[in-house]
Amino acid sequence: MVHQYKLNGYNIVLDTCSGGIHVVDDVAYDVIARYPDHTPEEIIAELLEKYPDRSDVTAEELTECIADVTELVKTGQLYTPDTFADIAGAFKERSGGVVKALCLHVAHTCNLNCSYCFASQGKYHGDRALMSFEVGKRALDFLIEHSGSRTNLEVDFFGGEPLMNWEVVKQLVAYARTQEEPRGKKFRFTLTTNGMLIDDDVIDFANREMDNVVLSLDGRKEIHDRLRVDCAGNGSYDTIVPKFQKLAASRGGKSYYIRGTFTHANPDFTKDVFHMADLGFTELSMEPVVCAPGDPAALTAEDLEIVKEQYEILAKEMLRRQRAGTPLTFYHYMLDLTGGPCIYKRISGCGSGTEYMAVTPWGDLYPCHQFVGEDAYKLGDVWNGATNSALQEEFRACNAYARPGCADCWAKLYCSGGCAANAYHASGSIRGVYEPGCELFRKRIECAVMLQAAQADET
Repeated sequence: MVHQYKLNGYNIVLDTCSGGIHVVDDVAYDVIARYPDHTPEEIIAELLEKYPDRSDVTAEELTECIADVTELVKTGQLYTPDTFADIAGAFKERSGGVVKALCLHVAHTCNLNCSYCFASQGKYHGDRALMSFEVGKRALDFLIEHSGSRTNLEVDFFGGEPLMNWEVVKQLVAYARTQEEPRGKKFRFTLTTNGMLIDDDVIDFANREMDNVVLSLDGRKEIHDRLRVDCAGNGSYDTIVPKFQKLAASRGGKSYYIRGTFTHANPDFTKDVFHMADLGFTELSMEPVVCAPGDPAALTAEDLEIVKEQYEILAKEMLRRQRAGTPLTFYHYMLDLTGGPCIYKRISGCGSGTEYMAVTPWGDLYPCHQFVGEDAYKLGDVWNGATNSALQEEFRACNAYARPGCADCWAKLYCSGGCAANAYHASGSIRGVYEPGCELFRKRIECAVMLQAAQADET
């Protein structure tokens, strides 16, 4: 499968199954488009007619170009056959039930009252609760016990707002460190916070122990304060921005990222990205809101077209800033074309429900944080393990080739079939697709590849 597109002056050709990416001139672009269903004679005749005034477009030059394309096809760099479908289901079986990461919901409560919150203001449609040290300790032991021979383990402290249970977070990190040497493990911790409770103690501890810190900021003050408010309706922008700036500076501008959400109120989200960059933040992410179609925050069909234009604006501005010596990183454009994910990860995806699980304050296990509170998706608990074997097998069998809606999509080996939770909430099945999300993902990949092409062009 081949995908061709033009962006920012570049003609780009992606070969889905080989991962090959080709930046070509107009003539080669046209030859590649016609190659599967035209004879060489037909291609030559059509392009001679298309380019009557170009002296470099001759029958001889076109014959040579067709020969070059034929060689790329023969060497598996263009129109590569899809040989992964028959083996896709076997990939996750090879993991042998190894768990490598947990999302610890240390607080099912929050000091903000964001109306678009998928977690129902941190309660996950249930009771407010804080995780005890005993439950968290057992979760860490569960992770170690089910990690097999894997050395590196990941834990995300999540909520609600995890800083509302900060002492337990620190106790759990301390316990995990005591287990590293005797158990042959190494923990990598992430903290996700809205920032309201950040102080010097949080910053100092995070700089010692957290490999990454995710900070929630939606951009411009008027946009952020529209939805990210406390229970009295007061905006949080003025409180958190100075704290985020201090934390980011203390981490040397790395090992953190700002994570925002854009909604119907700001499909022109690049204004928010650039605002955050101008505040001094260089590690940025902006995610489209996921909510019911009738929700006031939901993106409309008209919004999606604006958003796709915004992704192009963002890519071009990132190039300009890089040339000016003030680069910024945008999470969705972080695409490694030479040493990126292996084919196992490209097909299997994030590993939710198998390699990765979320843990509630009571020790219940769910496939990921977005399934917490969905009773049908409870896997088990940290004492007895993932006892819902049928559900776990459903997730183990879910991959880029298990979703009918992905069959003809050129981007399926970039998104690995997409987010199971978004698919479930949109279609009622983890094997469905969330089409608006797919549409935006494809645009992001196009922009990310163009960025790499432009950067390579300048070296």
